[in-house]
Amino acid sequence: MSVPTRTPESLEASFAPFRAKMQAAGLSESAIRAFRGSYAALLAGETGMIPEATIAAAKDLPHADSLKAPAADRASALLKQTVLLKLNGGLGTGMGLEKAKSLLPVRGGDTFLDLIARQVLRLRSQTGGEVPMFMLMNSFSTSADTAEHLAARFPQLGGRDTWELMQNKVPKVLAGTLQPATWPAQPDQEWCPPGHGDIYACLVGSGWLDRLLGDGLRYVFVSNSDNLGATLDPAILAWFADSGMPFVMEVTRRTESDKKGGHLAVRLRDGRFLLRESAQCPKEDEGHFQNIDLHRYFNTNNLWIDLQALKAALEANDGLIPLPPIMNKKTVDPRDGTSPAVVQLETAMGAAIECFPGAGAIEVPRVRFAPVKTTGDLLAVRSDAYELTEDFCLRLHPDRNGTPPLLNLDAKLCKLVDGLENNFPHTPGLLHCRSLQTTGPVECGEGVVFQGDVVIENTTSTPLKLKPGVQEGRITAG
Repeated sequence: MSVPTRTPESLEASFAPFRAKMQAAGLSESAIRAFRGSYAALLAGETGMIPEATIAAAKDLPHADSLKAPAADRASALLKQTVLLKLNGGLGTGMGLEKAKSLLPVRGGDTFLDLIARQVLRLRSQTGGEVPMFMLMNSFSTSADTAEHLAARFPQLGGRDTWELMQNKVPKVLAGTLQPATWPAQPDQEWCPPGHGDIYACLVGSGWLDRLLGDGLRYVFVSNSDNLGATLDPAILAWFADSGMPFVMEVTRRTESDKKGGHLAVRLRDGRFLLRESAQCPKEDEGHFQNIDLHRYFNTNNLWIDLQALKAALEANDGLIPLPPIMNKKTVDPRDGTSPAVVQLETAMGAAIECFPGAGAIEVPRVRFAPVKTTGDLLAVRSDAYELTEDFCLRLHPDRNGTPPLLNLDAKLCKLVDGLENNFPHTPGLLHCRSLQTTGPVECGEGVVFQGDVVIENTTSTPLKLKPGVQEGRITAG
């Protein structure tokens, strides 16, 4: 999108309607400033693209496997200064959900949120107190369901005033005029989530940053609520505290299933780490982007942040972290392709790695990364390919050698959770399954075990009933 460069005065004039709209919605000044930064980049004609020629592959990172656990008294002291913050704003609409994705059952009757709560309570039992501090970053869509669930099952975690950080929302931008989008038929469609890079504006605008620092908190560990491998590891915490680094990203080796996800790189002009997402990769560089041998490190979205350094960075940058924007082209009503074209301005929290001088990264084993973005991911983590540890961490089984099963389930029948559970009313064994591909309806009964590479093709409308026992190779019907 090409637009003429604007003067500061014309920027303020163009941004005035957005400021008025956000103020009317009760958004904080920090949220407005953060959005203004992204909007200024859009006005300046920036694309947010990161060409391959401007970066080098990251390599030779320290590895978490080499770290030693700190002594119990030091671990306890560090945990007293640490916040465990889970991103919990996603509804999982891509899987047909209308509530927080973290409320999906994942093991037995336990949801993601239940297992997170059990992780926190176990850590607290080891420290003999109320530490580490626990927080959730909710969206307006997940707040009520989450609070109700925790109040019913884990009242000892306290009310939402003790743990909730509320995500902001930002206006959609009309692609033609670069003014705020309007859609009177559904005014909610005029807004979009700002991406998890919003966490920094949220911490400031809510007053939580000053509150945490005032209470003697120094470090925050942030991860996604759908990643149950991301526990608060005292060994990594101690290493981070000793390093003096302001910001650290956990990365792991990319596999074929990660080749479209954001990767770590080094910017050539200043030697700083940066995060490149797929939306920031020029089309001609996609081959490099998806080359997992070249760009070997995948962002797990597990971040360690020094709150004092965050406060200093905010004060040095007019109250915001200058994250590079991701510019997504959509229509104002995503279900109506004829509705006006808009630009959704988002940011990624991991992109802050380039905003902190001296920021670093650490390679972690694959067991610290088990996110659920699709129903295939959900089937995998429900299976024996993952194990639930005594500290309520859901980790890839050691026999998998760091590689999850590659599941390509029928896109029409299994895209939504209801469809997944219709086709797989019982979770199959996947411990020794390299890949599973299904076409057409299936009915997975009890005791089914997939092994090696499995392809199921059913060209009929009648579900193919899978028999108990080991299934491998090609299975057909019709």
